[in-house]
Amino acid sequence: MELYIIRHGETVWNKAGKIQGYSDIPLNENGRSLAATTGKALENVHFDRIFSSPLVRAYETAQLIRGKRNIAIEKQEELKEIGFGIMEGSLYKEEMCNTESPIYKFFKHPEEYAPPQGGETIEHLCKRAADFLENKIFPLEKSCERVLIVAHGAMNKAILTYVKKLEKKDFWSGTFQKNCAVTVIEIKDAKMRILEEGKVLA
Repeated sequence: MELYIIRHGETVWNKAGKIQGYSDIPLNENGRSLAATTGKALENVHFDRIFSSPLVRAYETAQLIRGKRNIAIEKQEELKEIGFGIMEGSLYKEEMCNTESPIYKFFKHPEEYAPPQGGETIEHLCKRAADFLENKIFPLEKSCERVLIVAHGAMNKAILTYVKKLEKKDFWSGTFQKNCAVTVIEIKDAKMRILEEGKVLA
């Protein structure tokens, strides 16, 4: 079985450089265009199941990629982005200029990250990803050929953390997944192998 893992399209907050997290921000026109382009590139790829984060930026991306396929998009709470609490809406560039900011720690030194008020730990994010894979994806191996997952930057890294068996300090290792970029993972006998990582389709 193959997993196609896609990050949502661009949003207004992405464009403005704002931290999103749980904030439910819709796609902008460029985001919709990116999703439509990705959908066109994948229109001849068969998917047995489609799972999406419930946040609108991911769900709308999943709808645009699904296209004319007669298949339900299954919203999964486990696939939500990591929550940044009171830091959501803050400017990424400003926070990255402050080495004591939780946002700076999250992206540069994840092993030192402590979430801001109302935020979520990396450990909890990774547990959500692991639970989703073990409880929702692995049982499909014998019945599905290909599954699509549409989620978020940090959530998709949490999935790869599970696949690669990474330590917390290496959370951001590998390719940074751009908006609508595709990562493909093969699952065979419950073993996982990365076939593509962060590929942009045109």
